[in-house]
Amino acid sequence: MKRIGSLAGAAALAAGLLAVPALAQQPPQEPRPYSVGNPLGVTGPDGAFAAISPNVRVFGAIFSAESCSYDAERGVIVVPNRGVPQSVQSNDAWVSFINHDGSVHTARWIGVQGPAARAGLTPPLVLNEPFGSDIAGGMLYVADRDGGTRAGEPSVAVIRRFDLRTGTPAGEFRVEGAPWLNDIEVADDGTIYATQTGSAQDSTTWRVWRVERDGTASVFVQGAPLRLPNGVALDRRGNVVVVNMGNSDVLTFSPAGRLLATEQAAQAGSDGLVIMPDGTKYVSSVTLGGVSRIRPGRPAELIARNIPSAASMCYDAGANQLVIPMNPNNGLAFVPLR
Repeated sequence: MKRIGSLAGAAALAAGLLAVPALAQQPPQEPRPYSVGNPLGVTGPDGAFAAISPNVRVFGAIFSAESCSYDAERGVIVVPNRGVPQSVQSNDAWVSFINHDGSVHTARWIGVQGPAARAGLTPPLVLNEPFGSDIAGGMLYVADRDGGTRAGEPSVAVIRRFDLRTGTPAGEFRVEGAPWLNDIEVADDGTIYATQTGSAQDSTTWRVWRVERDGTASVFVQGAPLRLPNGVALDRRGNVVVVNMGNSDVLTFSPAGRLLATEQAAQAGSDGLVIMPDGTKYVSSVTLGGVSRIRPGRPAELIARNIPSAASMCYDAGANQLVIPMNPNNGLAFVPLR
């Protein structure tokens, strides 16, 4: 948009607006059906969609992604992209589908519409700045937030759900006591566990939240032994495992919130956490770039090194690999498991 460079220019513009007749009021736009994006391809003049030819691979589609999940039915990696910050443009995020080899399946599935068009959809789409994500019970859950669009405006955490089959918004839960949430994990019964990393200077802001199926939110754990809690996952017994960004601790809590065990990752600065059926844990360090493997009863070992901004990773079961978003590097790292 062209900007007026002086008060004189602004006055001239105002005078010009006063000199023209008032514009007729525009009728309200009809609501538009909710829609999602197609896989890569082209819609022809006849309106028929044709997928990109199989000898073409496309890479990209990732922008400021913090997390990912694996859709076993489609066989794709589901990546929420945060878009630009809330202070620049609200409702700018979208969700991509990525193939096992890192090529793009669907550049924009949820969020194919621009921010200005989303309020007019039926139902409306809101996806502002998602961090953690998880897939459970046929739903995609994302840790989003509202507010914080300008200095001094409060921000509140919102967990949004989308039907994994259609991409349609399926409700949201506001966590009024948290300005934003980092990672989330959803149990089989729909209970959500979410980390509030908080401030290094205030231990009371280090929290793990528990959100019930009806949206009731409560603090599950607060303060030490948490220290800037980041990644969260459930083990095979239903215990809640949390990794700290402020040290190398890997903490296992009972469903009642009692600390059961403390393990150590090979590096501090933990972000991503994946727990395998046999109890093996994989932990990524967002500050130091390594991926730790912690086998039950054994010390941690580094299986990958120097991944920049290694964020909240997921396990791609279709290719037996870890997938790690690299935050500001706008890409994904792939670590095959053997």
